[in-house]
Amino acid sequence: MYDLVAAALGAQQLTQAAQMLKQWQQKNPQDPWLKLAMGQYWEAKAELEKAQVTYTRLLQNTANSKVIGQAREGVQRVRDQLAQQREHNLSAAKQQPGAEAAAVLILEPVTGDRREAAVQGLARVMQIDAYTARTRLPSKNWRLLRAGPAGELQYLCEQLRAEGAPARWVKVKQIKALPTFRVQAIQAVDPQVTLTCHNSAGQKGTIQLAWGDITQWVVGQLPIYESVVDLDARGRLKRKDATQDYGEIIDWHLHGRGCILRFCDRAYRYRDAIPLPPADSFPSPLIATVAWKAMKRYFEDCITPAPRADFTGFGESALDLLELLPPFDSYVDLGRSLPSPWDGAFHLYSALRFLTQTKRAEDA
Repeated sequence: MYDLVAAALGAQQLTQAAQMLKQWQQKNPQDPWLKLAMGQYWEAKAELEKAQVTYTRLLQNTANSKVIGQAREGVQRVRDQLAQQREHNLSAAKQQPGAEAAAVLILEPVTGDRREAAVQGLARVMQIDAYTARTRLPSKNWRLLRAGPAGELQYLCEQLRAEGAPARWVKVKQIKALPTFRVQAIQAVDPQVTLTCHNSAGQKGTIQLAWGDITQWVVGQLPIYESVVDLDARGRLKRKDATQDYGEIIDWHLHGRGCILRFCDRAYRYRDAIPLPPADSFPSPLIATVAWKAMKRYFEDCITPAPRADFTGFGESALDLLELLPPFDSYVDLGRSLPSPWDGAFHLYSALRFLTQTKRAEDA
């Protein structure tokens, strides 16, 4: 029967081959030659993923040396065809308009029963081993996977999604074009929330909004480094940068207005702001740390949904890749003596949250 099926496949008589395979399966479904012929049938139909799975399972479950030899050859043929197909599709993606623009590719967390399939999909698409893929696929927070040309990252993103690994890509120019206003103080909360803030050019102005205008908000802590004196292994004094404190940022996302409002615990002007309700129990502006925490609790009572507070894990994955991106303003005021990549990582994270939420709304 195998020779008859092989002859039909060689003559491109796929319908006839399918009929013979069906009859064969009814008579002897465990025949390893049948499974080899099935792999060749999927290969002839150009359904390469199905062919690869069939050949691989055959290698794992049969002891017939002749079948194993042909299955190995089948696996290699399929791998070569998949590689050629990938190169062709990737080359086409790189030729699209705007394909050279800088972009970023992020992975979303995967847990539970879907995780192993997503790991295998990530390994195939990124052409890495399963162990490395398992360490790169996040389980709690977003991960910045790659920075590079938009055409390539869009192609990889589509492939990852098809393989069950949730991914998103965004052009850097979209991030740079997103208006971000640095809030100085809250002037009123009734009948509308009124804020004084600075735009990207440093111009001071006032923004009014309702609590319902805040579609999403993001909270992140950024390390504050200071130069300290320490002893090296030989007991000699040396200077090094060490984390001495953390600054906290709160971003309000206003998708209806297409902008971000950014609060910073070290730049907020507590003396110029009103005490938030209930005013008689709001902490004194002289105790900035306590006043900031009270303001944050007030936000939690007024804003739906809860804040996204998983920045740190993303930030750690982003630090090494930021240097590959075109420079962009971070709009973070922490009074640093030297710039820190953590500031850019937070702005990138918040902007990605904003832009991907917009894309979800458009797709809904």
